[in-house]
Amino acid sequence: MKLLVIDGNSIVNRAFYGIKLLTTKNGDYTNAIYGFLNILLRLKEMSQPDAVAVAFDVHAPTFRHKMYDAYKAGRHGMPDELRAQMPVLKNLLKLLGYKIVECEGWEADDILGTLALKCRENGDECFIATGDRDSLQLAHGTVKVLLARTNATDVYDEKAIIDEYGVTPVQLIQVKALQGDSSDNIPGVQGVGPKTALDLISKYGSIDYIYENIETLDIKEGVRAKLIKDKENAYLSLALGEINCAAPIETDINAYKVQPEDLKAAAGEFSRLELYSLMPRFELDANDAAQVIAPTKEREITCSEPVSANELFEKIENEVYLYPVVIDNTISDIYFAFGDDILVLHSENPDFSAIVKKLFEDEAIKKYTYFSKQLHRLAAKLGTDCKNVAGDLMLSAYLLKPSDNNYDIEHLCLDYNIAVPEYSNPLGGEDENVSLASVLKPLFDKTNMLLDEANQTKLLDEIELPLARVLAKMEIVGFSVDKSGIEEFSKKLSIRIDELTEQIYNFVGYEFNINSPKQLGVALFEDLQLPCKKKTKTGYSTNAEVLEGLINEHPVISCILEYRSLTKLKSTYCDGLLKVIAEDGRIHTSFNQVETRTGRISSLEPNLQNIPIRTELGREMRKFFVAGTGNMLVDADYSQIELRVLADLSNDENMINAFNRGDDIHTITASQVFGLPAEMITKQLRSRAKAVNFGIVYGIGAFSLAKDIGVTRKEAQEYIDNYLATYSGVANYMNHMIDLAKEKGYSETLFNRRRYLPELNSSNHMLRSFGERVARNMPIQGTAADIIKIAMIKVDERLTKENMKAKLILQVHDELIVEAPEDEAEKALRIVTEEMENACKMKVLLRADGSLGRTWFDAH
Repeated sequence: MKLLVIDGNSIVNRAFYGIKLLTTKNGDYTNAIYGFLNILLRLKEMSQPDAVAVAFDVHAPTFRHKMYDAYKAGRHGMPDELRAQMPVLKNLLKLLGYKIVECEGWEADDILGTLALKCRENGDECFIATGDRDSLQLAHGTVKVLLARTNATDVYDEKAIIDEYGVTPVQLIQVKALQGDSSDNIPGVQGVGPKTALDLISKYGSIDYIYENIETLDIKEGVRAKLIKDKENAYLSLALGEINCAAPIETDINAYKVQPEDLKAAAGEFSRLELYSLMPRFELDANDAAQVIAPTKEREITCSEPVSANELFEKIENEVYLYPVVIDNTISDIYFAFGDDILVLHSENPDFSAIVKKLFEDEAIKKYTYFSKQLHRLAAKLGTDCKNVAGDLMLSAYLLKPSDNNYDIEHLCLDYNIAVPEYSNPLGGEDENVSLASVLKPLFDKTNMLLDEANQTKLLDEIELPLARVLAKMEIVGFSVDKSGIEEFSKKLSIRIDELTEQIYNFVGYEFNINSPKQLGVALFEDLQLPCKKKTKTGYSTNAEVLEGLINEHPVISCILEYRSLTKLKSTYCDGLLKVIAEDGRIHTSFNQVETRTGRISSLEPNLQNIPIRTELGREMRKFFVAGTGNMLVDADYSQIELRVLADLSNDENMINAFNRGDDIHTITASQVFGLPAEMITKQLRSRAKAVNFGIVYGIGAFSLAKDIGVTRKEAQEYIDNYLATYSGVANYMNHMIDLAKEKGYSETLFNRRRYLPELNSSNHMLRSFGERVARNMPIQGTAADIIKIAMIKVDERLTKENMKAKLILQVHDELIVEAPEDEAEKALRIVTEEMENACKMKVLLRADGSLGRTWFDAH
């Protein structure tokens, strides 16, 4: 038989520290549980056991503490975040049928050793899973140790230990007796380190032999003196470090066979802990979880196709729940849910367009759906609008849990404990779309209630839902590009890349793969013997920071940096864009409303928000984004919107007045921080003040600021202190936002968008500091994101209202781009800047700077 014995405390610690802090929507910590269960699955897959035992320490003195009262003294206590997860994990394991073994007065190591010895005696295989190398002493005979790391596990048997250490597993105890163990406060022999201890035991076998022959052995006099002086500690350490294999526990392997106690209760607990991705891996039924947490009556779902448009519209009263099936960014079918009765309208239906158009144009019918942007895309293709979209399940779920990356309906059902009824087609086969359509209403009932409680209904209704319509129209219109121009630019880059490649080969003296960090590291730090700044586990680090630090060491470095920049520009932005130009000569990106935690929109396939702007060559790419024939591009950009938002939220009079007077905020800041008249502020001082201004928004510290602007840490701290003294409202705001977020559990924007921050309560300094930074900057960044969204809606509405042909085609952070016929361009520019500047009313005036051009480069 095979027995898997898990060192519970060791593995749970490995999981806790290896995975960032995770919490449920109710604030319960789950990262250790999630990590432990993942490791458990990996261990089972590796060992294929017949039985599993999970050993845990008991919080009580052991025989080792009685032997040596300083044993494990000075160890840090278990973090509160981990302590809270321990009873939950143990309960889960019991429900899943795993036997937990605890023995007061004994350590988990002794339980491992006792079971290992029994397996060895019986000829059974035993796999000991731990993150602690102390257990390697057990790896002999039929026993192997699975040494777990966060993302991998190493297997040790006796041969592997001899190969690595040069001693047998049992002799590792002798090594530890000499070197001691600071983590367990085992004294060892003072002054004898790991290398000396290993050398002594590999040469002489045991401390008994060493001490029996101490005067005649070939040992350095200094080491001999230390051994003699600390002989008592050596034997004490041997007794402390040796795993005791006689713990009074059950040793019959059959007692540890996995026997589920209550899988329905386990499913409910997995759901409560939001461990949805693990449920199928433990063969748990999501519907069991829903029934355990929120029992519902069995549902019998029926599905049919409407015989006519009248049949569909007769069922619709003042609202309809519809689920669009999307294939290749196009709706293929629409499922309509009327309680347990589902009607499906296939796109092959000859009346599909007419029915959909009639439904979309009926303003009296409230439409509740999933992924409303797809309805708006279909409406645009049909030459109409989808009116009165009252709900979008994906957007609701995103507002409620912006840190969740999964808004699939199946996931939402797990999240909100709603059972998904099964549906089998009478003609054979299953249609999961029927089941998904049937849960729309119960999901809306739940999410709408939660949005009301969170005061976010207005955010959904007035920003997110209308924005989905705007984004759909932008995706369909796309952005015209100069294909031949991109092709020529790509060829130009290739020529320069070839030149750089040749230069790099000449400097190094041979040809190699420049894109291989390993080969590049050898070339730079071994062959050219440049000073090595940083090494990694796999070799030399050749990242940008390392190379920039070597720029003055050798001319090859500037060639490599330019080579990297140009190859990235060519592969991603030239060759990459050429692949996605549609038949109409335009690029049609997709806008994602539910990706970022601050509420910003992202762009993908391709990402047009990431077109380079920092380098002169990168900016060239914008020349190939052009207005269509007879059109102009209108480009308008908010001026320092995040700083204006900061001024408003902090109610800082100095900053508010400076913005409203139209002053250059960076010059004014420099004047006040450096104590000089505005006319004496140099370009460098203004640049430093700008770095402080924007750094404050992102919670920058003195160390990072010093690095960014090239001053000492002391100078950087003085700049920050002077800044906060000048803008005292900002200083008060920063502290208040942290306190408020700790009190509420989240930070929020001016429009009630939330970001939950469990990190603020972490005992880990790094995590807590991260939470504090987010508490300060999320309201600023998130409010700025909300404002640009409002501006997009207003611009689109105004262009439509004034019957203009101009269309909004792209949003890049604080920048909007409209394509307009030449005769509408000036008017469009005026409309865009007006609507951006009047997107919302704050104590600070918003300002948008706009211009016209034939290309994105010219317009910006």
